[in-house]
Amino acid sequence: MYTAAMSETSHPEPRIADALPDHWADRLLPGALRPYARLMRLERPIGWWLLLLPCWWGLTLGQIAQGGGVPNLWYAALFLIGAIIMRGAGCTLNDIADRNFDGRVERTRLRPIPAGQVSVTQALAFLVLLCLLGLAVLLQFNGFTVATGAASLLIVAVYPFMKRITYWPQAVLGLAFNWGALVGWAATHGSLSLAPLLLYAGGISWTLAYDTIYAHQDKEDDALIGVKSTALKFGDKSIRWLALFFTLAIVLIDAAAWVAGAGLIAHIGVAAAALQAAWQLARFEPDNGARCLELFRSNRIFGLIITSGFLLDSLLT
Repeated sequence: MYTAAMSETSHPEPRIADALPDHWADRLLPGALRPYARLMRLERPIGWWLLLLPCWWGLTLGQIAQGGGVPNLWYAALFLIGAIIMRGAGCTLNDIADRNFDGRVERTRLRPIPAGQVSVTQALAFLVLLCLLGLAVLLQFNGFTVATGAASLLIVAVYPFMKRITYWPQAVLGLAFNWGALVGWAATHGSLSLAPLLLYAGGISWTLAYDTIYAHQDKEDDALIGVKSTALKFGDKSIRWLALFFTLAIVLIDAAAWVAGAGLIAHIGVAAAALQAAWQLARFEPDNGARCLELFRSNRIFGLIITSGFLLDSLLT
């Protein structure tokens, strides 16, 4: 079992694949807490960014539909906190479910559970704690938003098992990771309508693109151990599917902006995001793991471009 004393040896702890080097969680946290930070993927912040950005899309587009102005900054901060907590909860659940697979995959073999740093019982207790913290954040919103947010839990719970039964686990991830588009809109309006549904659908298409890119890192190991993904399903035709998913994402997100009554600035933002997606397609190399990771991480820029366009449109309306 992992102990704090082990982290104080003269030998540096091995860095988990795709973690940011010299991250603050590895430098500043006590040794006993680092495995839990890794369980949350704190040293891989791209995950909570991808969970957060649809929340901000829904919040800012919802503000546009109300006539513009400054979105609720307290809600924006709550979404940030909630995204970090619930992304951590999802990763913890995923690692518990995948504990018998992760040790057999090069990229995941050093995760806390297969590495013996955290027991399954400890991980379950940590998962309960994160869920309680997430609930405390969710309860700060109106009743409709609380109900909308809680409705996503079933999708979150089943996602870790989808890779065992379907080649489309990325679609289920999209359902879960973009639920925030609905929650962000609901926080402003206390209801849902066509615009947030279009935004949600666009986010799902976006996730299908970026997570297919990400899955290309593991396709050889996945094939060996019997885990499914869109990367394996699409194979050498992946670039065509990526182009389709990015195109659908752009069309649906822009349609959401039109329905919400957004102005020119919002549409310019969506067009700029389309250029970023085209850049990803031009650089995509399915057998280059480092390139796939680079492109996957770049989707934070894609999402921030959309957010910036919506925010500026709302402020200047």
